[in-house]
Amino acid sequence: MAKKKTEAVKTLADVSEEKAFWCYGGEVFKNLQELAAALERMSEEAFRHHVTEHKNDFSNWVRDVFGDTTLANQLRKATTKSSAASKAKARINWLKDRT
Repeated sequence: MAKKKTEAVKTLADVSEEKAFWCYGGEVFKNLQELAAALERMSEEAFRHHVTEHKNDFSNWVRDVFGDTTLANQLRKATTKSSAASKAKARINWLKDRT
């Protein structure tokens, strides 16, 4: 259980500036909570810049920086801002329950 708690804490933590997500429009995210909040308010243009039929920058960031393949896979399947935000918030809550 300790390992899972440690992993959950690490996944919820801020990343270093060089690993931060630089969103179209200038906003910068350092953790999953900032990503989830931004997904709710970002413009459709910004969302579509990062999520297309051929790429999903949010999914890639979560996978590559946090190592959370569960959320990364959920984000890859999300085709709308609200769906992506909902999946991110649900995963954050799940992780918080483990800390």
